[in-house]
Amino acid sequence: MESRHHQDLVAKAKGLKPIRTAVVHPVDTVSLLGAIKAAEAGLIVPVLVGPQDRIAEVAAQARLDLSPYELVETEHSHGSAVQAVALARDRKVEALMKGSLHTDEFMSAIVAEEKLRTARRMSHVFVIDLPGYPRPLFVTDAAIIIYPTLEDKVDIVQNVIDLAHVLGLAHPKVAILSAVETVSSKIKSTIDAAALCKMADRGQITGGILDGPLAFDNAVSAEAAKTKGIVSKVAGYADILVVPDVEAGNMLAKQLEYLAKAEVAGIVLGARVPIILTSRADKTLARLSSCAIALLLARHTVEILP
Repeated sequence: MESRHHQDLVAKAKGLKPIRTAVVHPVDTVSLLGAIKAAEAGLIVPVLVGPQDRIAEVAAQARLDLSPYELVETEHSHGSAVQAVALARDRKVEALMKGSLHTDEFMSAIVAEEKLRTARRMSHVFVIDLPGYPRPLFVTDAAIIIYPTLEDKVDIVQNVIDLAHVLGLAHPKVAILSAVETVSSKIKSTIDAAALCKMADRGQITGGILDGPLAFDNAVSAEAAKTKGIVSKVAGYADILVVPDVEAGNMLAKQLEYLAKAEVAGIVLGARVPIILTSRADKTLARLSSCAIALLLARHTVEILP
């Protein structure tokens, strides 16, 4: 069974003014081709930041014409990240896009720039197009905050709720995941889940319907929830899965991608500009979808940033 949520996102973004995007160190075929395809789709205006000779070599091998695009010369990946961040800081680009460099090197340069920060922690969201699941599935945080505190999770949840609003979900259902459905002092993630739900009740988190702790099965399967006697507006119908830590989230997202044939887009929230963060192994559609999300987000930034 095929799903078309990502195609719908790309279609929704088309017609908006494309965002000028610094593509950081696109020195392999996948990252350079993804940027060019996004440009051809009218989603971004790429500014290629990296070593000119290496980018030109990749373009020649892939038979890509780089003449329409601006290129900012740097010597190495760290320099590419620093230069791209400076472009974003000075408002010469509206978004940042990871190319062929490690996530920690890319994100370290961003986090170090105070003018790109907001009041919230930056967090990553996978927007997953899963065959057989009736709606896009958001998984967070699976790439940035390794062991989030309760305070971190408040920002993680609010970031993803705001993104869901931008993508058309007025009242997203948020499942706070753990290994069990009951609160236990032996499992910290269940305590955090209970606290997050109460914080939502008190207006400290807004815009979504929260429930947790929930195990994965009863978060996405109404039948599993019914079998376990869980009465909830979220159980079985989750739009958003908030994971306990980056290990759980990363494994979950990649299992869905490689075993369930899901398409996985990635975006970082909580900065002054959208940050397109995909895996170096991601295919073109995932990169297009990530750029579409960034474009939709960029045109709503004033509304959602604190």
